[in-house]
Amino acid sequence: MRRDLNASDFAIPHASTASYPIRSGNVIRPLIDGEPAFRRVCEAIEAASHSVWATVTFLWAACQMPDGRGTPLDVLNRAAERGVDVRIIFWRPDPETEAWKTNAFWGAPEQFDKLRTSASSILIRWDRAQPGYCQHQKSWLIDAGTETETVFLGGINLNPHSVVAPGHHGKGHNHDVYVELAGPSAVDIHHNFAQRWNEASERHLADGRWGEGSESDLPFPTNVPDRKGNAIVQIQRTIHGGRYSNGHATPLGVVYQIETGEHSNFDQYCAAIRAARRSIYIENQSIVVPEIIECLHQALLRGVEMVAVVPAEETIPEILANLATFDNFTLAGLAGQSSDGKRNPVWIHAKLMLVDGEWGTVGSCNLHRYSLFGNGELNAAFWDHETARVLLSELLSEHLDSAISRLDDRTALQLFGKIARNNRQRLENGDSRWQGLAFSLLPLLQNS
Repeated sequence: MRRDLNASDFAIPHASTASYPIRSGNVIRPLIDGEPAFRRVCEAIEAASHSVWATVTFLWAACQMPDGRGTPLDVLNRAAERGVDVRIIFWRPDPETEAWKTNAFWGAPEQFDKLRTSASSILIRWDRAQPGYCQHQKSWLIDAGTETETVFLGGINLNPHSVVAPGHHGKGHNHDVYVELAGPSAVDIHHNFAQRWNEASERHLADGRWGEGSESDLPFPTNVPDRKGNAIVQIQRTIHGGRYSNGHATPLGVVYQIETGEHSNFDQYCAAIRAARRSIYIENQSIVVPEIIECLHQALLRGVEMVAVVPAEETIPEILANLATFDNFTLAGLAGQSSDGKRNPVWIHAKLMLVDGEWGTVGSCNLHRYSLFGNGELNAAFWDHETARVLLSELLSEHLDSAISRLDDRTALQLFGKIARNNRQRLENGDSRWQGLAFSLLPLLQNS
């Protein structure tokens, strides 16, 4: 009989500072890029029989869901019209983050007009972050507390740049990742939503909520979902200190960090990098925190094979570029080829890390100080060889146009470095006929 694995069977420790415990028995499915991810989210919304609850940071009016489904609000309105309990927590920027209002559904008068015109029966609460920060969580919880409870979380925003197909055959594309999660750890996403809903900062204001029933709080979950798979998962967060006024006793093993906040994303990233012995694969739009860079530096000294994929159109921070002195480090970007044959840079909006072919994390947390210490963030860390293998294989299939299913994690990243450097040479020679999308962000002289 196969023995169930637990976190102690893996070399990478969990975050002891997290509000939520590690839970075994989960299933995780990677969803690469916005169009496939939101096609699956929409399918789940359309099949929902009880509830659809989401935390949303940014929503553009121009955003369209896949396959002619209309806007995200159209999809949600249709679910509400057939009796599904639809609740959304939207971020409302404060004066220090007001510039982001153009990208957010923050409760402007014209947005309330849109809700009235569509006779929307969804329920909404608006929520600010601590001044200067962002409520950056992106999660979708389908049929909370039922046998069919399913979660989607990651970094993908609701805008035309993000809801795009893999391969990125266009201009202005974002590359991003969600995961679909079912099993015991779904209860922690349920708890997180109820906690945020009940304490949303604007809930007592006339323009701080929408819909009949939005004035009512939610009960916290009390039952852990049944086992669905073999993955061990811990839901991890960034929560600013003092954000929530009180804890709520449940039998779920939840520990509250009320006064000091929660920084389990930061703690887990550091712990995973320190424990790495074979390979580290990162996709992140910002890697600039000195503590993280130093952990990466020490891993490179240990001989860990490392690939970091970051936005190609950004200036590379010196603190990150300094790691390029190591032969076992590849710093890469992505560029898709449009119909005119030209290569267009792809913005890396994913926030993920894979270590040693056995552990990974996917969510909303960037590797900068806002995400690690101030924003509201949400990640799923997992201990599961199969999930790590599938995610790396699907990512590298897109980025390298090469199958790696027969390669181990180190060899796969070495192949990534070779292809990225070859594509860099083609770029410098004016040849757009690359293998895949990935190219080294370092000039050939520095690569040699």
